[in-house]
Amino acid sequence: MTEGPLLGKIALFVFPLMLTNLLQITYNATDMMVVSLSPEPNAVGAVGTCGAFINLILNVFVGFAIGANVVTARYLGAKDGEGASKTVHTAILLGALLGLLACAIGQFVSRPVLVLMGNDGSLLELALVYTKIYFFGVPFMAVSNYAINILRAKGDTRTPLVVLTCTGLLNVALNLFFVLALHRSVEGVAIATAVANAVSAAVFLFHLSKDEGPCRFSPKKLRLHKASLVGILRIGLPAGIQGSLFSISNMMVQSSVLQVNNATLTEMGYSASSDVFQPIVKGNTTSGNLEGFAYNATNSVAQAAVSFTSQNVGAEKHERVWSVLRCVYFLTFCVAVVVAGSLLLFHTPLFSLYGVRPGAEGTLEAVAYDTAVRRMVWMLSIYFTLAFMEAGSCALRGLGYSTVSTLCALTGACLLRIAWLATVFRAHPTLDMIYITYPISWTLTAIVDFVLIVILLRRMIRRRGQKAPPTEKPSPGDEPRQTPAQA
Repeated sequence: MTEGPLLGKIALFVFPLMLTNLLQITYNATDMMVVSLSPEPNAVGAVGTCGAFINLILNVFVGFAIGANVVTARYLGAKDGEGASKTVHTAILLGALLGLLACAIGQFVSRPVLVLMGNDGSLLELALVYTKIYFFGVPFMAVSNYAINILRAKGDTRTPLVVLTCTGLLNVALNLFFVLALHRSVEGVAIATAVANAVSAAVFLFHLSKDEGPCRFSPKKLRLHKASLVGILRIGLPAGIQGSLFSISNMMVQSSVLQVNNATLTEMGYSASSDVFQPIVKGNTTSGNLEGFAYNATNSVAQAAVSFTSQNVGAEKHERVWSVLRCVYFLTFCVAVVVAGSLLLFHTPLFSLYGVRPGAEGTLEAVAYDTAVRRMVWMLSIYFTLAFMEAGSCALRGLGYSTVSTLCALTGACLLRIAWLATVFRAHPTLDMIYITYPISWTLTAIVDFVLIVILLRRMIRRRGQKAPPTEKPSPGDEPRQTPAQA
């Protein structure tokens, strides 16, 4: 990552990573598709309504996993094998502990949170069953996530591809078994996901135990090493907070969607609290699930920005970071245009996989289809703005400014959406007023991120040129500081 031409290397790094992420979202989409075959008409909507709540808790340990990626990459770039080894064992133990904590929290707060979001009737009961079972698999998911980020830090994106391909196929097979053979619904796909996550964690740990470098895993070395933990927390905590704040804003969006859904059912003569098919919820969930393909594809390029930027900063090759950024922004734009364009072009057959099809005017089926189309058009028409936002956010973390990245996302995306829903949407409670907040917030945040990257990277280069030879080696998790002479 620190030598030679970059575009080809980044592309080779991104391609397996992108395949891995797309396979993961494919398996998640398969959960939705298979559960749509169950006799429960609201099964798809129920799984979709609890997504933002689940992510609220999961994003905390996912953020810490990004911290593990950055710190491990810094140590590897600095050729510090002992520091990398300590970070690996600190990260895996931290992942297991946070996963257990997330599991416990999820069990206790699921019902009140889902009710607060506006779930009711069969939609609430189905979402509650899915959520509680899902959280039992979270500790395994956490360990897998940390292991994947450790492998990415050392440049290995092929192993996660192979492992997640196999465990994903296991997930699909179990989905079909539970839903079609045992006639289960949301509980079937939740159990399948938990089992697949457990197998995935075991395989990743076994693979790391055979590593011949500093990232070799040994259960006997599992400890929370202070320097590594501080570095992971410094980078990961802001990233986790950022992800959780996004989830809070998405929960408010989901609550607003439920509000429009209930109002629409009332206008059509149905009782919103009955067990009738919830069309806007299903249409919104279907489109949102398909958008996951575009997000995971573009986020794969953004993850390259974390690893490549971190290693070059660790090697003190700050000028090379400019080339990394040019390559990342170019690739993420191309990926966003191709994937988003493909989803828009083939939206009707893709919707049908979830049981959402054009219906006669005035029917619930027509409402579901119209909702899915409306959301997809708003979200994907200028999806490259989200790609730029993700790339900029990850580049800031790679530079060591994770807190700055979080503040940008908090202000430019989360708070803006919350304020919009509390004012504009309240005055005009329509789906369009919900969906338009996304492209606006993406564009503003992407611009701010890019400007800050330019300012901060120039400052780092200037400081490196001014400072005297260091007498003490900084911790790879530290953000850049002034030397005593500069202060």
